[in-house]
Order: sequence, then structure tokens, then C-alpha cells
Amino acid sequence: MSNIFLPGLGEQIEFLFPNLSSASKILVLGSESSEIAERLKKHFNAEVEIVVEDYESLINTNLQLSENKSIKAKLMEFDHLDYKDDQFDLIYSQGSISLLKRNKIIKEIKRVLIPNGHLYVGEIVKLQQNVPQFVEDIFEQSFILPLFIDDLHKYYEERNFEIIAEKNLTYTLKRFYSETLNKIKEKEKELTDKEKSYYKKLINKINHEAKSFLRSGADKHIGFYSLLLKKK
Repeated sequence: MSNIFLPGLGEQIEFLFPNLSSASKILVLGSESSEIAERLKKHFNAEVEIVVEDYESLINTNLQLSENKSIKAKLMEFDHLDYKDDQFDLIYSQGSISLLKRNKIIKEIKRVLIPNGHLYVGEIVKLQQNVPQFVEDIFEQSFILPLFIDDLHKYYEERNFEIIAEKNLTYTLKRFYSETLNKIKEKEKELTDKEKSYYKKLINKINHEAKSFLRSGADKHIGFYSLLLKKK
């Protein structure tokens, strides 16, 4: 059973393997990506690095990789990657590009990808051009800038990516948010009163987002798509 706890769950990486024959140097963007990195390394026999944007995620990732010292985790801003040009032949992102600074992130990804290198991205998308205010509030609170589904291909094609394969993984979101609520309940039992007070705002935000999706109809407006792209 997969322990990938991100939108798209384990379905995103499973779709990659039959659609990409090889990769030798891989960059994974985002927290909660240690299992992804380990599976990519094993499948492709590749050199793999993970980049996260905050110190707590770096600590957690290193703990998760404590038995796999060959995978490096580093702290960087996704829109300011500390790598030279043309370094990676595959960059993997599962929900970590759909941000307010997405244009800068894509520019950096293109810079560090080799010519004809691949970007494999999971994108939170809007299923309608105009969504209700409570859905916009979810996006705003999570600093997400999702594309409208009909604009997804155009966005990447305009940035000189060729679309190799894609999969609609919207069906995974209900399970992801259900598991989110269960995980929060279990985690809260382990927290001290002081820790509960410290994490109260974050816990409430995640609870609200999950319940909005599951009970308020946000599932009619929010989708998740994975695209395998090739840099032209």
C-alpha cells in the first residue's frame, strides 16, 4: 500500500512508470515526497534529490530518509533553485507547482532541465472558470493559484513544453481529503495542550479545507490532473 500522502496519492507515480522509459538524475519538488523519491530511485536506478521550502519539511524529510542516505534533501525556494543550468532529466512535482508564484517556478524548472528533459507535474485545477467564493477562499488560504482545466494544455505549450501523457486523477481527491481528516484526528491525540495551541490555526485550516471538499460541494469545482511534459 502506498504511503504517498499528497493529492493524487500513489496513482500519480504509478502512471509515470509505463510512460517514461529512463531517467538518470531526478529532482523532486515538495514535502511529503520521500516515498516518491525512493520509488523513483529504485525504478530508474537514478540519482535523486528532494527540495523543500521550509525547515520543518526538511527535518521531516530527512527523518523519513534516515535509512536511505543516498537521497539528498535540500532547503530552497522553488522559484530560486540553487542549481546550474541543464542539471536534471526529470523533475517531479505532485501538487507543489499550483502556487501564486507558479510562473517563476516553471521558469526555474525549465532552466535546470536538460534539453528534451521531462517535467512530471500534478496540478490542482478549477473545473469551472468561475467557482463559488468558498472555493476561492480555500485556494487563497492555501496560497494556490490553480489553472482552469481548459487552459492547462495551453499554459504549458506556451512555455515550450510538449505534452507526452496525461491522466485525470480527480477521483483520488475524496480519498485524500478523507484520509486528511483521519490523520489530523490521530495526530491531535499525540499533541500536548501547548502543541495543540501552537498548531491550532493550521489544524483548523486543514480541517476546513477537507470538510469543504467532502461536505460542501467543493468536489464539483476542484480537480487534479497529472501531465508528463517534455522540454522543447
